[in-house]
Amino acid sequence: MASLVTDYCTLCNDDGTSTEAVKWCIECEVFLCTDCEKHHKKSRSSKAHNTMSTKDYHNLPKFMQEISSQCRDHKKKYELYCSFHACPCCVTCITDKHKKCQEMKPLLDILKKVKSSASVQLFEKDLREVKENLEEIIKHLNRRINTSTIQKTKAAEQIRSMRKSIDDFLDKLEQEILDDLDSKQSKLKSQMNTLLQQLKTQANQMSQLESEFSKMTQYATELQMYVGLREIEKTTSEAAKHLEDLKSGGQLDEVNLELTISSELQSILKDVKSFGDININTSPLTLQLKAVRKDQAQYLVHSTPTIEQINPSLLRQLTIPQDRKNISIYACTILPDGKYLILDSKFGICNLLLFSNDGMFMREVVKFTGASYDSCFVRNNTVAVALNSEKQIALVDVEKNKIFKSINISHLCFSVASDGQMLVVSRTEKSTIVNLNDESHTILEGVKAYYVASFKGNIYGTIIMENKVCCYTSSGEPLWTFMHDDIISLRGITLDKNGFVYVVSRSNNRVVVVSPDGKICKTILSEADGIKDPYAIDIDRESGIMIVSSRIRVDDGNYKTAFVYKL
Repeated sequence: MASLVTDYCTLCNDDGTSTEAVKWCIECEVFLCTDCEKHHKKSRSSKAHNTMSTKDYHNLPKFMQEISSQCRDHKKKYELYCSFHACPCCVTCITDKHKKCQEMKPLLDILKKVKSSASVQLFEKDLREVKENLEEIIKHLNRRINTSTIQKTKAAEQIRSMRKSIDDFLDKLEQEILDDLDSKQSKLKSQMNTLLQQLKTQANQMSQLESEFSKMTQYATELQMYVGLREIEKTTSEAAKHLEDLKSGGQLDEVNLELTISSELQSILKDVKSFGDININTSPLTLQLKAVRKDQAQYLVHSTPTIEQINPSLLRQLTIPQDRKNISIYACTILPDGKYLILDSKFGICNLLLFSNDGMFMREVVKFTGASYDSCFVRNNTVAVALNSEKQIALVDVEKNKIFKSINISHLCFSVASDGQMLVVSRTEKSTIVNLNDESHTILEGVKAYYVASFKGNIYGTIIMENKVCCYTSSGEPLWTFMHDDIISLRGITLDKNGFVYVVSRSNNRVVVVSPDGKICKTILSEADGIKDPYAIDIDRESGIMIVSSRIRVDDGNYKTAFVYKL
C-alpha cells in the first residue's frame, strides 16, 4: 500500500508555518492551503490560474510531476516552441541555444486544445497496441524458449545417436580387421609349422648320419666305406638341393604381418574438425502484430530538419592496408553493428572487405570472379552483391564468410538495393523487384537507372548520362525527376530517415542532397572538404552515419579510401 503523503502550503512554508495544502497551482507550481487558495483566487495576477487538488496532483505520473512550465536554465516561463529541436523555450533560450532555429512557434498555439485533440486518442491507442504487441511478443519469446529447449534436447539425442552409430560401425570394422589378422596369422603360422617339421626331420637325419659317420670310418670295410660315402653324398646333396629350392622358391623369405589403416579412416582425424555445426537459423516473424504508427504521426509537432540544416561532420577515415592500396571502391555499406563493408572490384575480380567501427581493416569476407559495381545490406547478416554480366545477385553471410544463395535475374545487374523484404535490381534498360520471401520477380520496364535506392516503398535512381535523379513508385510509375548544375556524372545514391536523397556527383567531386519532393538541392561536401573522385555512398538511417568513397593523395601516391560522417 502506498504511504500517505502530506503536502504543505508553499506560501505558508516560506513564512515559517507548516499548513496542510489542499490545492496545487498549475501555473505558479506551488501548493496552497485553504486560506492561501482564497487569496490566490482573488489576486488579479492569479485568479485565472488553473488549480487541482493535491490528491489529483499525486495521481499524475512521477515524470509529469517533474515537468515544469519554467525553463530550468533561465528560470523564465516557457513561451515558445522550437519545431526543429521539439522542445519548449523561454525568450532567453532563443539567443542562447536556438539562434539558427527558424521554426519557432508560440507555445500556446501548440498546447491549444491538446487534451481534446485527436492525437491524445491516437497516443492512447498506440500505447495500448504497443503494450498488447509487447505482451504477444513476450508470449511468443517464451514459446520460442520452450521450443529451443525441445530443439536442444532433440539435437543432443541426434548427436548421441550419431555417436552410437559411429561407435557401432567402428566396433564392427575393428572386429572384422581383428578377425582378418587372426586368420592370416594362423595361416602363416600353419605354413611355417609344416615347413619347420620338414626341416626338423631332415636335421635329425643329418644328425644321425653324422653320428654314424665315425663308426663307418672305424669298422666298415673298404667296399662298405665306398658305398656308404656314396649314400651320404646322395642324402646331403638332396638336403642341400631342398634348402636351395626353399630359398629360391621364397619359402624362407621374411614374412611380416603389417597393418595399413584405411586412408578414409585416417582422414577422419585429419579432415573432420567438428562433430557438426550448431546453427541459429532465422526466418521472418509470423506473429501478427497490431500496426502502430511510426514516422507519420508519432509526434505532436513534426520536427523534420530543413535541407539547410544538413551539415555533415567528419568522424573518421577508413585505414586501407598497405597491400590493398590499389583497391577500386564501387560500393560502401554501413552494417547495423556499425562496421563498414566496401566492394573492391577490378580486373574481373571483386572482394567484399570488412572494416571495424573505428575504420580499421578486419578481413576479406568473400571473393568473386566477375565484375560487380554495387552491393547493399539486406537483413540479419546478409549482404547482396550485384554480379553484372553473370545476371545474378549473390547473397553473402558476412559472419560465415560465404555465399549461401544466388538469385538469377533476366537482365544485367548493375545496382542493387533492399528494404529487407525485397531487392531492387537495376540496369539502364529496365529493373526487377525480387520478393525475398517467395523469390517472385516483377519486371519494371519504366525504372531505368544505373544506381538505385529504396525508401518507404519508393524507388530512387540515378541516370548517369543525363545527370538525372529520379523517383518512382514501387510499381515503376515516375513521381519526379531532378536535374541541377551541381549534379554531373551521377554515381551512388542513398536516403536518410527523413527522405532526403543523397547522390554522388563524380565529375565535380561533390556530394549533393536533394529534398524529398525533388525540388531543391544543396551541396554538402565538395573538393574543399577533401572529396575527390567519389563513387560510393551509404547512410545508416538509425544512427545518421554516412560513408563516402574518395581518392586521397599521400606520399606514396593516390589511393581510394572512404570518409565517415555524422549527419
